[in-house]
Amino acid sequence: MKKTIVLLAFLLAAGISQAQDKKFTAAMEKQLAAMDSSKTKEQFQASFNAFERIGNAEKNEWLPKYYMAFCSLMMGYMDDTRKTDDYCDKADQLLALADSLSPNNSEIYALRSMSASARIRVSPMTRGAKYGQESGVLLAKAKELDASNPRVYLLEGQGLFYTPPAFGGGKDKAQPVLEDAVKKYEAFRPASSIHPAWGLPRAKKMLEECRK
Repeated sequence: MKKTIVLLAFLLAAGISQAQDKKFTAAMEKQLAAMDSSKTKEQFQASFNAFERIGNAEKNEWLPKYYMAFCSLMMGYMDDTRKTDDYCDKADQLLALADSLSPNNSEIYALRSMSASARIRVSPMTRGAKYGQESGVLLAKAKELDASNPRVYLLEGQGLFYTPPAFGGGKDKAQPVLEDAVKKYEAFRPASSIHPAWGLPRAKKMLEECRK
């Protein structure tokens, strides 16, 4: 009798856990669809808020914090440069939390690299060397953790695209990296419907610019 009760309790707990997982996945899928179609700072703020609500309910999940950081960085690129550091600080805090839940994660390191690059736009002449190097180190770590991650190559190509030729960048240097990025995207299969998969349209668009 005792074994039957234990088995029933186990099955009930497993059923509740599966229901919670499905609810979490459905909520994330809905907000990812909204985020992927976002084009304005206000839309990314709405996605940030939605992921924050999900994250508050699912404190042990790293993905809501990751996407909050992504939204914060996108807003940082869209807003006044005087606010860039605030957006990046927020993103870095969220990525630290995500890292504590999913350490040695290539996707998290890639976003940390993106955050460092975003800080350069505040003052390219005075910040380029410091944050460019920091971004490169973080991106190298992301590649070391997962060399098949296409976002690593997108961010690397993007960095070269916007770096003046005199400093080792330019379209010619960016093109082969972006071509590799597109190939990686075509072969890439995310771990689930809610794991990071963003960036292919951006990679294709930048590659077209390189070929002009």
